[in-house]
Amino acid sequence: MRIDLHCHSKYSHDNYLEPRLLIQEAIEKKLDGVCFTEHYSLDASLPVEEITVPEGFHVFRGVEISTNLGHLLVYGLEDDTWNIWSRDNYLDCREVMERVIALGGICIPAHPFRGQNSFGDKISGIHQLDAIETHNGLNTHEANQKAVHFSRLKNIPSVGGSDCHNRGQVGTAYTEFKNPITTMKDCIREIKSGNCKGCHGSMKI
Repeated sequence: MRIDLHCHSKYSHDNYLEPRLLIQEAIEKKLDGVCFTEHYSLDASLPVEEITVPEGFHVFRGVEISTNLGHLLVYGLEDDTWNIWSRDNYLDCREVMERVIALGGICIPAHPFRGQNSFGDKISGIHQLDAIETHNGLNTHEANQKAVHFSRLKNIPSVGGSDCHNRGQVGTAYTEFKNPITTMKDCIREIKSGNCKGCHGSMKI
Protein backbone atom coordinates (compact mmCIF):
# COMPACT_ATOMS: atom_id res chain seq x y z
CA MET A 1 0.00 0.00 0.00
CA ARG A 2 1.14 3.53 -0.78
CA ILE A 3 0.10 6.26 1.63
CA ASP A 4 1.17 9.90 1.62
CA LEU A 5 1.69 10.45 5.36
CA HIS A 6 2.41 14.20 5.30
CA CYS A 7 -0.26 16.40 3.70
CA HIS A 8 -1.41 19.98 4.28
CA SER A 9 -4.64 21.56 3.14
CA LYS A 10 -6.31 24.92 3.70
CA TYR A 11 -6.79 23.90 7.33
CA SER A 12 -3.09 24.51 7.92
CA HIS A 13 -3.81 28.16 7.07
CA ASP A 14 -0.72 28.48 4.89
CA ASN A 15 -2.28 27.46 1.56
CA TYR A 16 -5.63 27.26 -0.25
CA LEU A 17 -5.70 23.55 -1.14
CA GLU A 18 -9.17 22.10 -0.74
CA PRO A 19 -9.06 18.68 0.97
CA ARG A 20 -11.36 17.19 -1.68
CA LEU A 21 -8.93 18.18 -4.42
CA LEU A 22 -6.01 16.78 -2.44
CA ILE A 23 -7.80 13.46 -2.12
CA GLN A 24 -8.82 13.48 -5.78
CA GLU A 25 -5.21 14.04 -6.82
CA ALA A 26 -4.03 11.19 -4.60
CA ILE A 27 -6.58 8.85 -6.15
CA GLU A 28 -5.54 9.88 -9.67
CA LYS A 29 -1.93 9.13 -8.74
CA LYS A 30 -2.92 5.62 -7.62
CA LEU A 31 -2.18 6.17 -3.94
CA ASP A 32 -4.08 4.05 -1.43
CA GLY A 33 -4.47 6.78 1.14
CA VAL A 34 -3.39 10.11 2.58
CA CYS A 35 -2.86 11.51 6.04
CA PHE A 36 -3.74 15.13 6.78
CA THR A 37 -1.08 16.53 9.12
CA GLU A 38 -2.21 20.10 9.55
CA HIS A 39 0.06 22.42 11.49
CA TYR A 40 -0.45 22.73 15.26
CA SER A 41 -3.84 21.05 15.54
CA LEU A 42 -5.33 17.60 15.06
CA ASP A 43 -8.85 18.96 15.39
CA ALA A 44 -8.23 21.31 12.45
CA SER A 45 -8.51 18.40 10.02
CA LEU A 46 -11.72 16.99 11.51
CA PRO A 47 -13.84 18.15 8.51
CA VAL A 48 -12.01 15.76 6.16
CA GLU A 49 -13.75 12.83 7.84
CA GLU A 50 -16.97 13.96 6.15
CA ILE A 51 -15.51 13.51 2.66
CA THR A 52 -16.75 10.45 0.81
CA VAL A 53 -13.96 8.42 -0.77
CA PRO A 54 -13.94 5.29 -2.95
CA GLU A 55 -13.81 1.89 -1.29
CA GLY A 56 -10.21 0.90 -0.69
CA PHE A 57 -8.95 4.47 -0.31
CA HIS A 58 -8.20 5.62 3.22
CA VAL A 59 -8.03 9.05 4.85
CA PHE A 60 -6.14 9.46 8.12
CA ARG A 61 -5.38 12.41 10.37
CA GLY A 62 -2.25 13.41 12.27
CA VAL A 63 -0.63 16.70 13.21
CA GLU A 64 2.65 18.49 12.57
CA ILE A 65 3.92 20.07 15.77
CA SER A 66 6.49 22.87 15.94
CA THR A 67 9.03 22.21 18.70
CA ASN A 68 12.18 23.95 19.86
CA LEU A 69 14.27 21.29 18.07
CA GLY A 70 12.29 20.93 14.86
CA HIS A 71 8.99 19.82 13.41
CA LEU A 72 7.43 16.55 14.56
CA LEU A 73 4.86 14.47 12.71
CA VAL A 74 2.53 12.94 15.27
CA TYR A 75 0.11 10.08 14.70
CA GLY A 76 -2.37 8.23 16.89
CA LEU A 77 -3.92 11.05 18.91
CA GLU A 78 -7.67 11.45 19.40
CA ASP A 79 -7.95 15.23 19.72
CA ASP A 80 -6.03 18.35 20.76
CA THR A 81 -5.85 17.54 24.47
CA TRP A 82 -2.19 16.75 23.81
CA ASN A 83 -1.50 20.50 23.81
CA ILE A 84 -1.25 21.49 27.47
CA TRP A 85 0.96 24.51 26.70
CA SER A 86 -1.73 26.88 25.36
CA ARG A 87 0.49 27.86 22.41
CA ASP A 88 1.56 26.28 19.14
CA ASN A 89 5.18 27.23 18.46
CA TYR A 90 8.56 26.11 19.78
CA LEU A 91 7.15 23.70 22.33
CA ASP A 92 9.71 21.73 24.31
CA CYS A 93 10.38 18.69 22.12
CA ARG A 94 11.01 16.21 24.91
CA GLU A 95 7.91 17.32 26.80
CA VAL A 96 5.82 17.00 23.65
CA MET A 97 7.15 13.52 22.94
CA GLU A 98 6.48 12.38 26.50
CA ARG A 99 2.95 13.72 26.29
CA VAL A 100 2.22 12.14 22.90
CA ILE A 101 3.63 8.75 23.90
CA ALA A 102 1.60 8.81 27.13
CA LEU A 103 -1.52 9.31 25.01
CA GLY A 104 -0.64 6.35 22.78
CA GLY A 105 0.74 8.26 19.83
CA ILE A 106 4.07 8.22 18.01
CA CYS A 107 6.39 11.06 17.00
CA ILE A 108 8.42 11.14 13.80
CA PRO A 109 10.89 13.94 12.96
CA ALA A 110 9.72 15.70 9.80
CA HIS A 111 12.18 16.69 7.05
CA PRO A 112 14.99 16.29 9.65
CA PHE A 113 17.85 17.61 7.53
CA ARG A 114 16.11 20.40 5.61
CA GLY A 115 17.63 23.15 7.71
CA GLN A 116 14.88 25.52 8.81
CA ASN A 117 12.41 23.99 11.30
CA SER A 118 14.35 20.74 11.26
CA PHE A 119 16.30 18.71 13.80
CA GLY A 120 19.58 18.49 11.92
CA ASP A 121 22.38 16.96 13.99
CA LYS A 122 20.28 17.43 17.14
CA ILE A 123 18.34 14.36 16.09
CA SER A 124 21.14 12.18 17.49
CA GLY A 125 20.12 13.32 20.96
CA ILE A 126 16.55 12.08 20.56
CA HIS A 127 16.21 8.47 21.70
CA GLN A 128 13.63 5.78 21.06
CA LEU A 129 12.52 7.12 17.69
CA ASP A 130 9.81 4.99 16.11
CA ALA A 131 10.71 6.23 12.62
CA ILE A 132 12.17 9.11 10.66
CA GLU A 133 10.83 10.89 7.60
CA THR A 134 13.44 9.95 5.04
CA HIS A 135 11.48 11.03 1.99
CA ASN A 136 9.90 14.47 1.92
CA GLY A 137 8.53 15.82 -1.33
CA LEU A 138 9.72 19.37 -0.66
CA ASN A 139 13.24 18.40 0.39
CA THR A 140 16.32 18.44 -1.78
CA HIS A 141 17.66 15.06 -2.80
CA GLU A 142 20.68 15.66 -0.55
CA ALA A 143 18.49 16.35 2.50
CA ASN A 144 16.52 13.17 1.92
CA GLN A 145 19.72 11.18 1.43
CA LYS A 146 21.02 12.37 4.81
CA ALA A 147 17.82 11.12 6.41
CA VAL A 148 18.10 7.79 4.59
CA HIS A 149 21.68 7.41 5.83
CA PHE A 150 20.64 8.19 9.41
CA SER A 151 17.77 5.71 9.20
CA ARG A 152 20.07 2.93 8.03
CA LEU A 153 22.85 3.81 10.46
CA LYS A 154 20.51 3.75 13.46
CA ASN A 155 18.27 0.97 12.10
CA ILE A 156 15.19 3.19 12.38
CA PRO A 157 12.15 2.64 10.13
CA SER A 158 11.66 5.19 7.35
CA VAL A 159 8.49 6.88 6.18
CA GLY A 160 7.71 9.33 3.43
CA GLY A 161 5.25 12.10 2.68
CA SER A 162 4.86 14.84 0.13
CA ASP A 163 4.51 17.74 2.61
CA CYS A 164 2.12 19.02 -0.05
CA HIS A 165 0.74 22.52 0.06
CA ASN A 166 -0.71 22.46 -3.45
CA ARG A 167 -2.35 19.82 -5.62
CA GLY A 168 0.64 19.14 -7.84
CA GLN A 169 2.81 18.19 -4.87
CA VAL A 170 0.52 15.38 -3.66
CA GLY A 171 2.26 12.01 -3.80
CA THR A 172 5.72 13.33 -4.64
CA ALA A 173 6.80 11.23 -1.68
CA TYR A 174 4.89 8.56 0.20
CA THR A 175 5.20 5.55 2.50
CA GLU A 176 5.01 2.06 1.09
CA PHE A 177 3.53 -0.44 3.56
CA LYS A 178 4.08 -4.17 3.23
CA ASN A 179 0.73 -5.04 4.80
CA PRO A 180 -2.79 -3.60 4.42
CA ILE A 181 -3.50 -0.41 6.38
CA THR A 182 -7.12 0.43 7.16
CA THR A 183 -6.88 2.22 10.52
CA MET A 184 -4.45 4.51 12.29
CA LYS A 185 -3.74 1.67 14.72
CA ASP A 186 -2.67 -0.44 11.74
CA CYS A 187 -0.46 2.39 10.56
CA ILE A 188 1.28 2.83 13.92
CA ARG A 189 1.77 -0.91 14.35
CA GLU A 190 3.34 -1.33 10.93
CA ILE A 191 5.59 1.71 11.36
CA LYS A 192 6.84 0.45 14.72
CA SER A 193 7.44 -2.97 13.20
CA GLY A 194 9.43 -1.48 10.36
CA ASN A 195 7.07 -2.92 7.76
CA CYS A 196 7.23 0.24 5.70
CA LYS A 197 9.57 2.29 3.58
CA GLY A 198 9.75 5.90 2.45
CA CYS A 199 9.60 6.40 -1.31
CA HIS A 200 10.09 9.44 -3.53
CA GLY A 201 7.68 9.51 -6.42
CA SER A 202 8.17 6.37 -8.45
CA MET A 203 11.79 6.05 -7.32
CA LYS A 204 12.77 4.18 -4.18
CA ILE A 205 16.00 5.11 -2.39
